[in-house]
Amino acid sequence: MTEDRWHSVDEVAAYLGVKRDTLYKWIDRKNMPAHKVGRLWKFKLKEVDKWVKLGSHAASSNRAAQKR
Repeated sequence: MTEDRWHSVDEVAAYLGVKRDTLYKWIDRKNMPAHKVGRLWKFKLKEVDKWVKLGSHAASSNRAAQKR
């Protein structure tokens, strides 16, 4: 996969080793960087990698767990 092109939900799910549903939850609840093109979500791997490295997915989970 080249990083210059837009990637689909299936490609990013495989890239991160998660299910499609997990990506949709991360987009909705954890501000995962994604762009809506018509009815489809598209991703740039550089943005996804940065989001993962910054711990954005984990920080949101920790906040949700603390509220319980």
